[in-house]
Amino acid sequence: MAGAEQGGRSRNVTMHDVARTAGVSTMTVSNVINGRSARVSDATRDRVLGVIADLGYRVNTTARSLRRGRTGVIGLAVPDLAAEYYGQLADRLARRLRSHGLRLAVEGTHGHLDAELDTLATAHMDTYDAVVLSVAAGDVDDLDRLQPDKPVVLVGERAFASRYPHVHMDNVGGARLATAHLLAGGSRRIVALGGRDGDQESVGELRVKGYREAHEAHGVSVDPELVVHCYLDAASAHEAVTRLIRGGVEIDGVFALADSAAVGALRAVADAGLAVPEDVAVVGFDNLPSGRFTVPSMSTIEPGNDEMADAVCAMLLAQLAGDEVGGPRLVMPEPSLVLRESTRPLGHAVD
Repeated sequence: MAGAEQGGRSRNVTMHDVARTAGVSTMTVSNVINGRSARVSDATRDRVLGVIADLGYRVNTTARSLRRGRTGVIGLAVPDLAAEYYGQLADRLARRLRSHGLRLAVEGTHGHLDAELDTLATAHMDTYDAVVLSVAAGDVDDLDRLQPDKPVVLVGERAFASRYPHVHMDNVGGARLATAHLLAGGSRRIVALGGRDGDQESVGELRVKGYREAHEAHGVSVDPELVVHCYLDAASAHEAVTRLIRGGVEIDGVFALADSAAVGALRAVADAGLAVPEDVAVVGFDNLPSGRFTVPSMSTIEPGNDEMADAVCAMLLAQLAGDEVGGPRLVMPEPSLVLRESTRPLGHAVD
């Protein structure tokens, strides 16, 4: 057979080769491959499948998708490929999309505006059937001036009224819940680790807003030096908390704006010879799986990770089917508190 290698196998076996060897038409082979068994007798189907196995024929899924006008791939663009949070997000989305015959491709924007906008550019969108964009730098005007011809869903912490369907976290509510728990446990000198004051509605600003609201509700004033801006990775957080303690700043609680930052805080407190939660209680945000295995295990905010992934997939699938999103175009799950060993029981008094 032309193109066949010794032993009956070929790297370039075509559907025509299978049809010729099986003594059937290419349409019959196509019916077998695509599961249209009602059009093919059992004997013929078994013969075709046997030839497919003998020749090593593989369906060209790329070509088939292109003929259908689809790639079968959903793009996910995130600010930081190294961050555990985005790895978990990718895993949740990939698992859900796989059950619908879709694959997920992940790329990094490094939180740069030009990279986020490039993700939605027509030339880039041709690679995917749809794109999920985690927005870190763009705003409404930046995004709405683009006109992608494929489905887009925005995800992330920031909330703004874009024309795109958007799934995001309740930053203010989650931060208020975390801080209120620390206050109820007796902490009064609580660090907002990774936060900043301002009105740009960044993650740091929104979570500090909730932190301040909790203090106000408990009648506790906030020392400005306890709002400490740093990157939300463990190394930066460790450095920031170490600097506070060595500088003689009194602290008895840490609200870390991300679990990754809480890990650095736990280490900094231990390095200073202090105990968690007896001397300094620590709570994070994101409910990453690794928080169960820190010493002590980490209390944290669950922002609704599964609910967000479900909403993103529902929005994507509705648009891919040619429908409107179908449900709310802005989804924000209710956060909850996950209590572990790094925070004190409610009503605990601090000496």
